[in-house]
Amino acid sequence: MRIILSLILSVGMLLANAQSVKFGNKAKIYLVRYAEKQLGNDPLLTTEGNKRAGDLMRGLQDKRIRRIYVTQYKRTQKTADSLRIQLAIDTVHYLADTSCVDLFNKLTANSDGNKTILIIGHSNTIPGIIRKLGVADYPLQNIPDAEFDNLFLVRFKKGKANVVKVKYGASPGASATMQ
Repeated sequence: MRIILSLILSVGMLLANAQSVKFGNKAKIYLVRYAEKQLGNDPLLTTEGNKRAGDLMRGLQDKRIRRIYVTQYKRTQKTADSLRIQLAIDTVHYLADTSCVDLFNKLTANSDGNKTILIIGHSNTIPGIIRKLGVADYPLQNIPDAEFDNLFLVRFKKGKANVVKVKYGASPGASATMQ
């Protein structure tokens, strides 16, 4: 019984810490799913995915991004590489899970609550991250498997989070643009 109680308290403390980051009016959080990937265990990006990563870099290079958050998987890291190299900024690795505990702990540890950052996640984590950022009514549905061109921007005004979704990069048969 003590072990269970201890475990519950530990999880509660982790969740409390995950929510401790405070976002100010200057904060801008860009979120994208990783770009198109090859098949296999922890795959690299496809040719299309590498092009999309370049499109992401071109679209965000003038947005004053101060840090990039990527998961432990190569596909998120490679999606970030062009922008990371272009801007000469740090990446922070976080564990990809739907609880977002590790991500929010790292946001807090890096004092990124009033900065412009990029978070690269997964189809099943991006909606939860948006909700944990404060957009409580954002749907928790996974991003469809074939969608790699969504760019989300969460901004804060008077303590309230708002999200805007745009498309970026090439659609099938179209040229690369940031819409």
